[in-house]
Amino acid sequence: MKIKFNWGFGVLLAFIGFISFILYFVISMSANNKYSHDLVANDYYKQELNFQKKIEATENANKLKNNITLQRVKEGLKIIFPKEFNTKKIKGKVFLYRPSNKQLDFETQLVVSDSSYLLMPDKRLLDGRWNIIVDWNYNQQNYLFKKELFY
Repeated sequence: MKIKFNWGFGVLLAFIGFISFILYFVISMSANNKYSHDLVANDYYKQELNFQKKIEATENANKLKNNITLQRVKEGLKIIFPKEFNTKKIKGKVFLYRPSNKQLDFETQLVVSDSSYLLMPDKRLLDGRWNIIVDWNYNQQNYLFKKELFY
């Protein structure tokens, strides 16, 4: 049997070649770990439900006369809370997120000293970009402080 090569057969070959290339591309991209990208958070749907609460907490923090300030010192990073607050009543957590490497991310509970600051040790913070999120509560009022910093 002799196959006659005409324009219809050429279109069919081109179509089969294109489909084969797309299938190869999709399979190789999904199977190769080099192209694997992690989500910022595994439970982002759950986090999205709390989004309005975060907006209100951020607004509460922005209304403060003095908000949290950050200061780099020899020992590390000082997270300084407003002096008008009683440090024993401050509860919450600090989350430091490293966009370039999720293995460096860490979260710690707030333990504010009597002098109204929390010290993050220098050994935990590598040079580069960090996102800091301080989620704290004082007298049943929620506050949220977010900032990008270059350490």
